Amino acid sequence: MNTTPTRAFPPAGLRRPGRWAVLPAAVLAGAVLGGGYGALKTPQYAATSYVIVVPAEKSDPAAALGFAQAYGRVATDIAVTGDAQVWAGVTADTLRRSVQAATSPDAPMISITARAEKPAKAVSMADGVARALVLNSTHVAGSTGVKVVQFSRATKPVAPVSPSAPLSALVGGCAGGLLGGLVLLVRPKRGTPRGEARHSRQATAPATGASAAVPAPAVASHQPEPEAV
Repeated sequence: MNTTPTRAFPPAGLRRPGRWAVLPAAVLAGAVLGGGYGALKTPQYAATSYVIVVPAEKSDPAAALGFAQAYGRVATDIAVTGDAQVWAGVTADTLRRSVQAATSPDAPMISITARAEKPAKAVSMADGVARALVLNSTHVAGSTGVKVVQFSRATKPVAPVSPSAPLSALVGGCAGGLLGGLVLLVRPKRGTPRGEARHSRQATAPATGASAAVPAPAVASHQPEPEAV
């Protein structure tokens, strides 16, 4: 009996390369967008000025640490109400948006970091906020028992702190790959292709025909026994 060999069909994922092409396309698109953003965005420079809170005479030294935390929280507000915006040559909104103050849990020191598009502008904003803190603490030293002293002036930055174009492209490529992977995971699978359905019908057809060709067992005919003489 001649039998036709069945053809082996590759998996559906291998026959449809367009589904997996989403991932490299997403990585490439993310890298291009990230690199373009890094190349077109104006670089940002950061400058940091440091002040320290010292206790006055006959004051508790431990109080300086608590006041340092308090001055760090209201540094930008004190700078806005003072003359920091005049010294820095910027508006109050720019100071609130571009200046950050950080404190240390172990030492009564406050770091004031300013970001700007020009190095000189970042230095002037950081030093202006530090100067405003020093003046404000001098006015209320009689009631607080501490004062703020300039510890280190800001230095002019030589390199921007904003990400470069290659780094932005790398981050964009990673983000694009992540989004592409998520799309592949949540994308619904297609139904059974026509080739697989045809192959399954061809595989089941010979079995059905063979079962139909098998004859049914014949029923034995009953023959009468000869009568005894």
